[in-house]
Amino acid sequence: MKVLFVSSGNSKAFDIAPFIKVQGESLREKQIDLEYFKITGKGFSGYLSNVKILKRLLKSNDFDIIHAHFTLSAWVVVLAMPKVPIVLSLMGDDARGRVRKLVKNKVYINFFTFSTILIQPFMKKIISKSPNLEKFVWQKGKSYLLPNGVDVQKFYPTEQDFREELGLVTNKKYVLFLGNTQDPTKNFQLLNATREELSSHGIEIVAPYPIPHQQVFKYLNSVDLLVMCSYDEGSPNVVKEGMACNCKGVFTDVGDVRYLVDNTQGYAITDFDAKDLTKKILEVIAMNHCEGRQKLLNLKLDLPTVADKLKRIYQEAKI
Repeated sequence: MKVLFVSSGNSKAFDIAPFIKVQGESLREKQIDLEYFKITGKGFSGYLSNVKILKRLLKSNDFDIIHAHFTLSAWVVVLAMPKVPIVLSLMGDDARGRVRKLVKNKVYINFFTFSTILIQPFMKKIISKSPNLEKFVWQKGKSYLLPNGVDVQKFYPTEQDFREELGLVTNKKYVLFLGNTQDPTKNFQLLNATREELSSHGIEIVAPYPIPHQQVFKYLNSVDLLVMCSYDEGSPNVVKEGMACNCKGVFTDVGDVRYLVDNTQGYAITDFDAKDLTKKILEVIAMNHCEGRQKLLNLKLDLPTVADKLKRIYQEAKI
């Protein structure tokens, strides 16, 4: 089976979004012949400029499936008029709309949401990364709920010390924030508001974004706790990668986070409140045990299992 991944190629931090690249490489392990088409140019007009380029690629290649990541990518595919089935992965704000700045976990319906609603008749299958995204799929017969998997062979607990390499002090406690601190949706300002109180307990915040994906493993195995305090997410990969490494964590109740970590030793869910976040960080850091990896495996969110499920969706799309 030959599959074309279509996604944005606009990031300055990486060639293709790491979670998309990881999923693609996992499919190659399942004998899928995979190619990538990177969309360059921002905004609707920027995306439209890629339609002719994609048309040329489709004329010279025989793909069985085109898998578009995010709704705007799917519109580029639709306008290129392929003769093969299109699979769409909904990732987050392409379904729910943008989070309004400084409003706690509330979104407003906008162009992105309407484009997701309008595109569904053109799709053969629609994959949502979390239940809060699946609610926006009105063509239920096409709908699948499938979070991204984690490569548990590359993300695992280790006793190896990477602190010196990462410029971290051996005898200090660290809280890790891996999101873009300039992105209001990632809500770094909430964690930053805890800095003084955490410092009084000998805890320092480290926020190294942007870093190569392979560096994430080293940070997760070097810090004492991971914080993800976004206003909105689908199925956040950073949470699952932290779990795979048995890195303790405190997270806001967004996307499928509660499903992932609820009642799991080594984790807590925080309100959108600096005092509550500080309290949860101190409580979780003091815990002696973490069961994140086992919970992740119990949920069958390892990369090969998810790749098998995705391959079956492709096979159904071809029928």
